[in-house]
Amino acid sequence: MRKSYASDPAASRGRQFPEAISTFRSDFQRDRDRIIHSSAFRRLKHKTQVFVEHEGDYYRTRLTHSIEVAQVARTIAGALGLNEELAEAVALAHDLGHPPFGHTGEDALEILMKPYGGFDHNAQAIRIVTRLETHYADFDGLNLTWETLEGIAKHNGPVTGDLPYALADFNKHYDLDLSTFASAEAQVAAVADDVAYNHHDLHDGLRAGLFSEADLMELPLTGPAFAEVDRLYPGLAPMRRRHEALRRIFGVMVEDVIAIAQNRLTSANPQSAQDIRDLGKPMIRFSKKLFMELKSIKAFLFTRMYRAPQVMTERARVTQVINDLFPLFMARQDLLPPHWRAHVAAAESQTDLARLVLDYVAGMTDRFAIQEHERLQSHF
Repeated sequence: MRKSYASDPAASRGRQFPEAISTFRSDFQRDRDRIIHSSAFRRLKHKTQVFVEHEGDYYRTRLTHSIEVAQVARTIAGALGLNEELAEAVALAHDLGHPPFGHTGEDALEILMKPYGGFDHNAQAIRIVTRLETHYADFDGLNLTWETLEGIAKHNGPVTGDLPYALADFNKHYDLDLSTFASAEAQVAAVADDVAYNHHDLHDGLRAGLFSEADLMELPLTGPAFAEVDRLYPGLAPMRRRHEALRRIFGVMVEDVIAIAQNRLTSANPQSAQDIRDLGKPMIRFSKKLFMELKSIKAFLFTRMYRAPQVMTERARVTQVINDLFPLFMARQDLLPPHWRAHVAAAESQTDLARLVLDYVAGMTDRFAIQEHERLQSHF
């Protein structure tokens, strides 16, 4: 049963461009479906999570990560009496703005775009779903509901101070109340992101041989999970042992979030979705104990996985790809595809041109960026 503070599609603030109501889908379901059918969502298949996309078929990509986040978000939202469709839509869209090569690509573009308004993947996601997807006859973008756009923009909390230009430009025309927290459903999507990557980065790191199960036995949360599996299933085959331990870690995180959120919501006693936004603090979060345990695990992953020598070598290589492509397209717009060259004439300044080039480069998949870098090698 949905709670009074769940987001109600019938009470949505609507879409930027009014549309006829669907006879068989709620507005949030339509948002979810439009996200799934978008070009940007398909490209996530070949975008890095941690390992560059071509390094192995078993590692997570942005697409599989987004699907896992959506599954966790629906579970948590359902347990809390929230709107599962909105939580799922925000979860599926939360990484649409990521460039090729994951956070490595984002770091490179942040530096390159510093003179031109900066780069932020959440802001770029807003730009994608409100402008760059150009499939519909009546509008640019996907024309998502206000609630889904709000969730994409600020699922991690209020956005204040100097806004990334992509978010600032849109917010001037369509106010997303950036200074407040987002809906409970968007907060669920943010925590589901943490649950998913904490789980699958452990799995991918083990598969890559960057650390071992013995290493994880020394950490909080992971150590007790492996110990419990050993107690219940002595002599279990290594891969089954790994899976059983990791699924217990996954379960602990989800159950912790649900229990803490139920307590916080009961204490706060919100009566509407707007009450959630006005509370001035997040309702959906880990307990302090689990948060500290996850902090230890993240510190371990940072050293042993995200900054592992072989990962750092690949980071340096793909950073060079971005650092070569961006200035090349700035200097040689004739090397852009015809569809993109058609927009160059509308660029009234170097900033406009840089933002056009950014949209092109940030939209690349890992494999396409590498292929373009090889194809244009003689121009560097």
